[in-house]
Amino acid sequence: MSDHTSKNFDLELENLRTRVLQMGGLAEEQVRKAMEGLDTGDHPLLETVIRNDVLINEIEIDTETSCYQIIAKRQPTANDLRMIVSVLKAISDLERVGDKARKIARLGIALTNHPSAGSLNIELNHMAETALKMLRLSLDGFARLDVSLATKAMHLDSLVNTEYLAVTRQLITYMMEDPRTITRSLDILSIAKAIERIGDHASSIAEYVIFMVKGLNVRHATADEVEAKIASFS
Repeated sequence: MSDHTSKNFDLELENLRTRVLQMGGLAEEQVRKAMEGLDTGDHPLLETVIRNDVLINEIEIDTETSCYQIIAKRQPTANDLRMIVSVLKAISDLERVGDKARKIARLGIALTNHPSAGSLNIELNHMAETALKMLRLSLDGFARLDVSLATKAMHLDSLVNTEYLAVTRQLITYMMEDPRTITRSLDILSIAKAIERIGDHASSIAEYVIFMVKGLNVRHATADEVEAKIASFS
């Protein structure tokens, strides 16, 4: 982003981006801990995830307040305004990522507290790792103002969706073959949906990077369409 005559303004804008990255790092950590606790049945770890959700909420509120204060005081235009709007949108999605981590943790506790009859062999870690990779790419793109990282994140969304559909089909088969697995299957399906939504939020953050850097609104466009728009814009 360009320098301003007021160095304080530059510092304020840089602090906003720093807060987004701080919030993103905490959200990623929350998801990782939730998945670890789910795998190991570690109740204290899962409970920590639930408690720490408030930290993400606090960063969101503080950053949102700072954005509004800067808009009122500096009356930003052009690139600066796009950046502030992108920050406001990104922190909203990151707060929702934190909510999904909390949901995974709560369901993880429920699954270990109430094991059901019947066997279930469901792999969720690969889907979660892909969603987290999307989040890292989007945040790296935000930090570096790099649209190529953002488009890489968007391309991975189809992989997360494909894995989610595969898990859904697998769970439906389990429930049809053994009704004793229904309750547990529905909880696992809710976890899979939470992971799929984390990928969606990461993809949204990637869209904000492209808007911030290029001024292009690419919502509802596929990754290939986004790349074509960026190429034609350049």
